Amino acid sequence: MSEPKAVVELAAKDLHGPGVVFCPNPAMPLWSHHPKVFIDVATAGEGRCPYCGTVYRLKAGEKVHGGH
Repeated sequence: MSEPKAVVELAAKDLHGPGVVFCPNPAMPLWSHHPKVFIDVATAGEGRCPYCGTVYRLKAGEKVHGGH
């Protein structure tokens, strides 16, 4: 797999719902926007956007708390 274009490190509090983030994220410039996608970060600790290749990963030591 190729090197990611960008890596965004997240705290557990940055995740939405069942442990997902949205891409594009608010910090991305408007010209680089693509359709909004949900990226599962909770399952493997990181996820990659299928459109732009940005990798979202949990910061070291962060734990995702399940809603169970």
